[in-house]
Amino acid sequence: MKPNTAQLLRHGLLTLLVVSAALTTYDRFVLRPALIIGVVDVADVYRAKEAEFTQILTKASSEDDRQKALFMARSFAQRLPVALEELPRECGCLVVLKAAVAGPTPNTVDLTAALRRKVTAP
Repeated sequence: MKPNTAQLLRHGLLTLLVVSAALTTYDRFVLRPALIIGVVDVADVYRAKEAEFTQILTKASSEDDRQKALFMARSFAQRLPVALEELPRECGCLVVLKAAVAGPTPNTVDLTAALRRKVTAP
């Protein structure tokens, strides 16, 4: 039995629809997220915290104040790696050090402020 033209046209349109849906899905969920690069300036966050701890320690008048500052430093040291691990999951992108990027691109997102919020949150 020979297929008629209407049947071939229907199959062709169905194939075109399926291929278009597959390519659109691939573009939205695989390709575009892979193009986004998150950058983070860890050194800047670290320097700011270091200055804060130094200021607290120099103004500390009692051993209790010093212990509080050391607890803050220890807490920061524990939160920093956790925050760095969370950033790629939250933005759905590759996260690299800002110093490793030669120049900003339209697909570059600065996540330094998000990192700062994560390490300062209680």
